[in-house]
Amino acid sequence: MNYYSPKEIAAEFAASGVYKSSLSISKFAVIAILGGAFIAFGGLLTVMVAGGMPGIGAGNPGLIKFIAGALFPIGLIMVSVTGADLFTSDCTAFTLPLMQKRIRAGVFIKYLILSYLFNFVGAQIVAYLLSSGVGMLANDPWQGYLYGLAEAKVDQPFMKVFIKGIGANWLVCLGMWMGYAAKDIIGKCIGIWIPVMLFVTLGYEHSIANMFFIPAAIYSGADILWSDFIIQNLIPATLGNFVGGAGMVGCVYWYLYLKN
Repeated sequence: MNYYSPKEIAAEFAASGVYKSSLSISKFAVIAILGGAFIAFGGLLTVMVAGGMPGIGAGNPGLIKFIAGALFPIGLIMVSVTGADLFTSDCTAFTLPLMQKRIRAGVFIKYLILSYLFNFVGAQIVAYLLSSGVGMLANDPWQGYLYGLAEAKVDQPFMKVFIKGIGANWLVCLGMWMGYAAKDIIGKCIGIWIPVMLFVTLGYEHSIANMFFIPAAIYSGADILWSDFIIQNLIPATLGNFVGGAGMVGCVYWYLYLKN
């Protein structure tokens, strides 16, 4: 077969968490910064293309959502193929070996926190230096599209963002899972693309992607406070992402394929 079985995927996914937990802090920091930057590049691409079609979007809003969904997965594909690190997929990657008792709870918590913080650094490099910092988001239609997207993200009830965060990382971790199924690069790209396209098109909340979208809007002049971003979006999205990745994928597939 040119693909791995679900049981083999579970073993590979768990092994990735064990491997990352063995890295030095400096190496882990580098791959996590790259992971945040790659996700931000996917976000920037969606803004430049989907946001550049206001005429089409006015009459076909669902089409614009799909175009954004079709483009955003490039970020996770780059993360997977290059061996970068992403907090949201780590919610599964570290949960599997934790449940197997191959890593300790302290290691689990430590590397999730480090991943999250360094993902944020990587996302800001793209949000500030490589997009708003060079004027890419200074003009309409891109600025208007980004502002509308960011403002909608911070104007939601806590529980709504939390639940949408569960949906986002359930699908993102399924994307990584399906990527691990492939033995060739094209299969990996398609496996990742399908669930990630779904989560973006459906409008779920991904904490690392939002580390790009909302700060990029703030840097380019949107009337959004950092406190609003953190309290009204980032915290509930992160909590939801953890539940979706650790619970809906990590614990479920540990039980199905790795539990003795």
